[in-house]
Amino acid sequence: MSQPPLEILSDRLTEAHGRIQHDFQNINPIVGLSRKMRDIGFPSDTLTIDCLKTRRRIILILHDEQPDIVSYQFTGIDKDPDEEFEAIAFNELTTQVIYDWIKSYFSKMD
Repeated sequence: MSQPPLEILSDRLTEAHGRIQHDFQNINPIVGLSRKMRDIGFPSDTLTIDCLKTRRRIILILHDEQPDIVSYQFTGIDKDPDEEFEAIAFNELTTQVIYDWIKSYFSKMD
């Protein structure tokens, strides 16, 4: 039996998170999982990656109806997400891509 997509994505996030913490003292991302969308009737899970220092957030949405696609958005912790999300193929959202996103987006200072 193969792993569910949420579990695979969670494993990739965990690995990227660990590498970031090892490589960058100034970036300490916080990863969260929300089932609030599911609770209100949308068959999807939301994962967030937050950086408290820069107040930035990466949102990942994994839809049950489109398990081969991950919707994502780069936003701020204190902002509501925009309506438009980008999409990436599930298999393209590797640990390295997640690592690169965290490294580049959370290293920026406004």
